[in-house]
Amino acid sequence: MPPTAGTAQVSSVRRVIVASLVGTSLEWYDFFIYGTAAALVFNQLFFPSFDPLVGTLLAFTTYAVGFVARPLGGIVFGHYGDKLGRKNVLVVTLLLMGIATFLIGVLPTYATIGVWAPVLLVAMRFLQGLGLGGEWGGAVLMTLESGAAHRRGLNASWPQVGVPIGLLLANGVLSLMGAVTSESAFVDWGWRVPFLLSGVLVIVGLWIRLSIAESPLFREVQEHDAEVRAPIVDVVRRYPSRVLLAIGARIGVDVAFYTFILFVTTYVVTYLGLPSSYALNAVLIAAAVQVFLIPWFGVLSDRFGRRPVYLFGAVGAAVWVFAFFALLDTGRFVLIALATVVALFFHAAMYGPQASFIAELFPTRVRYTGASMGYQLAGIFGGALAPIVSVALLDRFDTSVAVSVYVVAVLALTTVCVLLAPETSRIDLHADPATAGPMERENR
Repeated sequence: MPPTAGTAQVSSVRRVIVASLVGTSLEWYDFFIYGTAAALVFNQLFFPSFDPLVGTLLAFTTYAVGFVARPLGGIVFGHYGDKLGRKNVLVVTLLLMGIATFLIGVLPTYATIGVWAPVLLVAMRFLQGLGLGGEWGGAVLMTLESGAAHRRGLNASWPQVGVPIGLLLANGVLSLMGAVTSESAFVDWGWRVPFLLSGVLVIVGLWIRLSIAESPLFREVQEHDAEVRAPIVDVVRRYPSRVLLAIGARIGVDVAFYTFILFVTTYVVTYLGLPSSYALNAVLIAAAVQVFLIPWFGVLSDRFGRRPVYLFGAVGAAVWVFAFFALLDTGRFVLIALATVVALFFHAAMYGPQASFIAELFPTRVRYTGASMGYQLAGIFGGALAPIVSVALLDRFDTSVAVSVYVVAVLALTTVCVLLAPETSRIDLHADPATAGPMERENR
């Protein structure tokens, strides 16, 4: 019996979701192995003449370059995504990220070429940031614009699941290499293997991504010849407050996340003097739980609205951050794992509805550019600075309380922005927010 049109449509949506999830997981794998390697070995290999904590700070500074590049990638690839289509851009971003990551795996260290080693490292990190900056918007929009209106929160949350999957892959491979090699061998060559694996994984991702169709909503825009000549100009002119709200709504989520999954490695290993496996394995367990939590909170945002779920996560994370460090200070792995799992539970409550929440703030013709700008600009002030600020605060005050206060302050900003933003779960994606009504109208 031949499939009905409805069955074929569901199958197409599922294919889009799988393609977006696989591609995003690989991109985040590439992005995260850099962050974890920066915490574990880059201070020794690329900044060997500095004190360990200072070397780590410098390694995190190169890590931050990727976040600085992400808004540029979001603007550039958002422009072409709004003019040429989501699918084509997603192929390019995945390829760019894969090549940059593979090349990091073959970079000579400071001992071999001196200052050129960190320079090349920064260059590759910049290319990684460009790729990821364009990836997020396209992956989210493909799922958001391809499925049913009442499941947008769930559908858009699947690319978000790529974050914990990428984290699992990155930390899992690094943990495996640490287990099968000696400490000296890991520093010499073991850390390179996860970067080199990216070349193989990207080929798989490209094959899957090339098999999907373009977003239906974008095709409608093309059919009506409604593409915008300069999407970024249109976004800045017509939707400035929505970009600012998107930035604010994301910053706290970013700071909390990178404190919970990246700075935790520095804190546990460098500050507490515990084995790196404690932090890596705790993050692995928490990331595995998040794979299920993120889509669950996406479903809840479809049922109860984006803002209530988002706010629950923000308030919960702000309260938990103090208990988080208190549990780390016990030095017991079970409690460290518990601290990280609960922390990522609250993060998932924000991250699950975040993709649909931000994307729904903008109309189809500039959605790629607008959502990418808001999301990626927040990364500069959020994820890029979080490890650097946290290390600096720990070095200055010698207490985790300073880091906790920093996280709470930024989460407070996020809470305010979510409260000021409109509820987007019931809006019509065909409508223009600039003309939707007095409460949602932007300054033109």
